[in-house]
Amino acid sequence: MSLKAALIGAGAMGGAIGTRLAEVGIELHVFDLDAEKVQLLVDKGAKAAPSAAAAAANATHVITSLNSPRIVELAVFGEDGIASGAKPGTILIDMSSIDPDATKALAARAAESGLRWVDSPLSGGAPKALTGELTLMAGGAAEDVGAAHDLLQHVSANYTHMGPVGAGQTTKLINQVLCGLGFMAVAEATQLALDAGVDAEKVPVALKGGRADSALLQEYMPRFATKDYRRTGRIDNMVKDLNGAQDLARRTNTSMPLTALCAEVHRMLTAAGLGGEDQAALMEYFQGPNQENFK
Repeated sequence: MSLKAALIGAGAMGGAIGTRLAEVGIELHVFDLDAEKVQLLVDKGAKAAPSAAAAAANATHVITSLNSPRIVELAVFGEDGIASGAKPGTILIDMSSIDPDATKALAARAAESGLRWVDSPLSGGAPKALTGELTLMAGGAAEDVGAAHDLLQHVSANYTHMGPVGAGQTTKLINQVLCGLGFMAVAEATQLALDAGVDAEKVPVALKGGRADSALLQEYMPRFATKDYRRTGRIDNMVKDLNGAQDLARRTNTSMPLTALCAEVHRMLTAAGLGGEDQAALMEYFQGPNQENFK
């Protein structure tokens, strides 16, 4: 079967996914409210669509990469949405990071239109999407998750079926708890190294292969140490995901005191105007609000 993909949402993450798909030769139709973002993908070989419905009309697979359940709902079921254009049997892959319960409700509604829903949030960010090395956690029926992989294999190096619809989103929340706490730990340790006069950029080299080693340590301690705030993610997106994890914890009666602290720090930074900055801007918290560089 010849793959034909539609992409709804061409922001930082969607744009990277679309770039990769276009580069490997997938026929790609793109819709986003921001025409400039669409044009960036058109320049790479994609085709612009006038609506989500038009993008989905001839697609075997439709990817959504959006910011909230409400936006996903509008993209799928709103006027000229995916459901009004896609053929029955189309694989709808939601790569947004949204609430698991909202995902289940949206998937049930999509099934009424004959759409096969797979929630496949991601880890690795735009850099890994561009190289086809994303980590994807998928929820849905086994047959649908397998069909989604026909397309997603081009953007992922690790693709795991976690269970029924919603399981992918639940796994993403777990991922974000681990990442949020990991960013905090690395930032805090970086500040200790700086204050103690140790070359923080050499710490990852010294610890490589040890029990404290991690991808976050290797990538982010040098960035924390040099205040390299090039954006590969956003603090306010982490707030959204940590809020989701806390909501799930309340529903499951799970105690998560460290996550609560981590979420508060991220909220504080967002309130201070740093919500749009990369996670590397956590250093502003550890250097204290009295520092002149705290925004």
